[in-house]
Amino acid sequence: MNTLLQAKDLEKAYGALKVLRGVSIDIEKGSFVAIVGPSGAGKSTLLHLLGSLDKADKGSLSINGQSIEQLSAGRQAAFRNKHIGFVFQSHHLLPEFTALENAAMPLWIGGMDKKKAEEEAAKVLQTVGLGQRMDHKPAALSGGEQQRVAIARAIIQKPEIIFADEPTGNLDTHTASEINQIFLDLVNRYGITLVIVTHNEALAEMAHRIFVMKDGRIEEERKGNFHQQEAT
Repeated sequence: MNTLLQAKDLEKAYGALKVLRGVSIDIEKGSFVAIVGPSGAGKSTLLHLLGSLDKADKGSLSINGQSIEQLSAGRQAAFRNKHIGFVFQSHHLLPEFTALENAAMPLWIGGMDKKKAEEEAAKVLQTVGLGQRMDHKPAALSGGEQQRVAIARAIIQKPEIIFADEPTGNLDTHTASEINQIFLDLVNRYGITLVIVTHNEALAEMAHRIFVMKDGRIEEERKGNFHQQEAT
């Protein structure tokens, strides 16, 4: 596999608090990476830096050969909308819009015709098993259904990479297992690169590679069970 993302010596502090202390990580195209560790280890901060949602104090980041720190803020936003998808613990759906409209939002922002965007959104919602609930607004959807909409929104631009921060943190065990399977299918069927911060051990073990963080550093890297699952 080819390297899609390369981060080197990332450092981040908030005032006197050093959150990241020189983190380097390479992520291959089509791989599933889990980042785990105790609360306060720097996992979410690292994810935000890798997704260019925040800027490192030191270090470098490139995605698909593009040096992110060399882009202006506007060009970074355009790059994210086209190449990166995000899924968070809180779904961040717009309450006044339907599932279909929420999923279509990145395409509208990118300038696509409304009708065509909604046609694409309908296809993606079918992919995540929400074809029968497209006209419902978030308040009428369960937590698991809302997360499916968030995943549909994240993948609608066919991004090279998706970053997910505790995507099953607010879900019960059964629903979390269903969402885990959707993530696995995204990698298996669609070749999407997936980077997940999680406390969910079952989800982490599904990955190709597991990075264990502690005190702002990557303390350990180990293999997950991804290939075993492919073979079953």
